[in-house]
Amino acid sequence: MAKILTLTLNPALDLTMELTSLRLGEVNRGDALHVHAAGKGINVAQVLADLGHELTVAGFLGADNTGHFEELFTARGFVDEFVRVPGETRRNIKLAETGGRVTDVNGPGPQVDEDAQQVLLARLEQIAPGHDVVIVAGSLPRGISPQWLQALLERLHALGLKVVLDTSGAALRAGLTAQPWLIKPNTDELTEVLGETVSTLDDQARVAAQLRARGIEHVVISQGAQGVNWFNSQGAWQALPPTVDVASTVGAGDSLLAGMVHGLLSEHDEAQTLRKATAIAAMAVMQIGFGISDHDELERLESGVSVRALAEQ
Repeated sequence: MAKILTLTLNPALDLTMELTSLRLGEVNRGDALHVHAAGKGINVAQVLADLGHELTVAGFLGADNTGHFEELFTARGFVDEFVRVPGETRRNIKLAETGGRVTDVNGPGPQVDEDAQQVLLARLEQIAPGHDVVIVAGSLPRGISPQWLQALLERLHALGLKVVLDTSGAALRAGLTAQPWLIKPNTDELTEVLGETVSTLDDQARVAAQLRARGIEHVVISQGAQGVNWFNSQGAWQALPPTVDVASTVGAGDSLLAGMVHGLLSEHDEAQTLRKATAIAAMAVMQIGFGISDHDELERLESGVSVRALAEQ
C-alpha cells in the first residue's frame, strides 16, 4: 500500500455530546459524551490506515494537551511529526441530536509563531520526499495566513509530491493557485470561493473545467446526501449514496476524501474508486468517530451506491 503524509495545521479535540434534541436557552441533558483527537487531516489518516496505508501525520499541536493525540498516534501506528507549540490545541464542542443534526461550537487554537512555522517547513523538507501523496486538510490556526498556506503547497509540489487540498474560504482561494492534484470542496465552499452558484450539474461541469485548466487534475464536488460528482481528464462521474440512519455527519467529507485517495493510489477504475469512497462516507454518518468499523458492512454499503458516467446522460 501507499505511504501517505497528512497535514493538519489546526487540529482539534472533539467533544461530542449525544442528546435527543437540543433546546436553546434551556438545560439539556446528554446521553453520552465522546472525546476524539481530530482535525480533518487526522480524520483522513484514520480511514486510510483502516484501508491498509502507512501514515505520517504532521502539523501544529498545542503542547499543553497532547495526550489524546499521542495516544491515538501510538494506537494507530502513525509516524508523529507534529510541531508542538505553546498553549492548548483547540476544543470543539459538537451537539449530536437523534436524527443526525449536529451543532458545532469550534474553539480557538493556539497562536502559531514564525519560529514554529519555520520548524514545520524544515521538517517537511526532510520527511515529505518518499511519500506517495500529501493531504493538506482543515482550517488555518491563528498566525497562519492563506498566503503562507499557498507557499507551503507550492513547496510540497516542488518536492515532486501529489498534493491533495481540502479546506475552505480564503485558504481554499489561495490554495487553488498552487495547482493541487486533487480538491474536494462541497457546493457551499465552492460557491463562496468562486462567487458563483454551483448548484446544478452544468454549473459544476463548467467550474470544474475552469479549475482543471488551472492545473488541478481531479475536482471532486461533494453534496452530502445528494451524492458526489467527480471531474478529471477522462470524463465525469456521479455517485449517489445509499439511504442510511444518520448518527452524525462529522467526518463524512474526510472519509470520502480518504476513499478517493485510496482508489487513485490503488489504480482502481473511476467507478470502483467512487463507489467505495461514497460507501465509506455513508458509513461515517452512521457512527460517531472516525474510521472503518466493519468491512463487511462497508461491502454491503458499496452494493447500495449508484455510480454513473455523466457523459451517458
